[in-house]
Amino acid sequence: MVAILGFSREKVIAAVQEMYAAVATSPDRPFHFPVGREACRQVGYPEEALDGLPAAALASFAGVGYPFRSGAICPGDTVLDVGSGSGTDALIAARLVGAQGQVWALDMTPAMARKLRSLIVRLDLRNVDVIEGNAEAIPLLDASVDVVTSNGMLNLVPDKRRAVAEIFRVLKPGGRVQIADIVIRRPVTLDCKADPKLWAECVVGATVDEDYLALFRDAGFENVTVLRDYDYFGLSRSADTRDIARRFGARAIEIAMRRAAAAPSRLAQLARRCDPRRAMRAIGRRGLAGASALVLSMLACYGTFTATVLLSLAGITVAINEAAWSGAILGFAALAVLAIAAGVRKHGAYAPLGVALASAAILAYAHLVDFSFGLEFVGFAVLGAGVALDLRARRRAEHGPVAGTHAAA
Repeated sequence: MVAILGFSREKVIAAVQEMYAAVATSPDRPFHFPVGREACRQVGYPEEALDGLPAAALASFAGVGYPFRSGAICPGDTVLDVGSGSGTDALIAARLVGAQGQVWALDMTPAMARKLRSLIVRLDLRNVDVIEGNAEAIPLLDASVDVVTSNGMLNLVPDKRRAVAEIFRVLKPGGRVQIADIVIRRPVTLDCKADPKLWAECVVGATVDEDYLALFRDAGFENVTVLRDYDYFGLSRSADTRDIARRFGARAIEIAMRRAAAAPSRLAQLARRCDPRRAMRAIGRRGLAGASALVLSMLACYGTFTATVLLSLAGITVAINEAAWSGAILGFAALAVLAIAAGVRKHGAYAPLGVALASAAILAYAHLVDFSFGLEFVGFAVLGAGVALDLRARRRAEHGPVAGTHAAA
């Protein structure tokens, strides 16, 4: 991945590895997320699932939910635990698959991998193997596992689409997936994504819930079902982390799904990703409806004018219905004003709406009373100022000064 505003895949991985190495070696330290056996109980593990597990494995547990709620694992299965950590889930899976099954425990943090290896040797487990690696390049053969389980991992992966494709690749046709992970309701701004430490908070790397589920459906997974949705960050001891989570609407979900017989074609995947309905929802979530309407209004104005001039230079005469032309320009401008008005409910600031209404009056005068190119341009400039003020107010209301604010680990 290319760097964006100082963010790079390597920096994110280094920050995540540093955080979870501390969880592996010093689990008694205060972290901004729940850790240990009590954390297992808090996120939904029944006592009978924890009984008999090594205390060392439970001490470094840092999952966000109970993926086994899906009941996906059967005796004799080959299971891949992506982001296995100290092994709580891998060891539970080993019980479920039995002596005839196999569990592959994949983790990219060397300290976690070493800890789980030592536990496997101590317990003399023959059906669990640890592999160090990244979810973006799983070191297993195609169609080699029956079930993939993961707990609080994908939100920490920079290239989530690639990781989901890798999960699909290593699963057998009809293979099952059980995942607990973090999702958000409001998109994260680029300045926050640029901070690797905020990725380790488990919020900034998360995906909007609708987009998260779409990642799996686009890749060819079927029956993608949300089994549970809850406020994981309410369990955090850090007020900063709880505040960051609240601003983005972060929470944990547990999902189950099944791999289709074959992956969709690249064309089919591209068509799903380019669905205009998905784009419209994304624009709405990001508060860009006003900006989009402004752009459309300016395109209707200057784009049409430029096109007619170019066609006339080419000897082609086009008759423009001026009333319809003005109607389109003013209609899109009105939509921008309405989008800004809707923003008042979110941020409570009336200045953007006042500026937008002034711009609407200027544009209406220019088109309906006494047309002037200069006056029209001023109207668009004022509307642009209203859109910018609205976006600024939305960001302050939703996110606040997130970048540079970290919970102490």
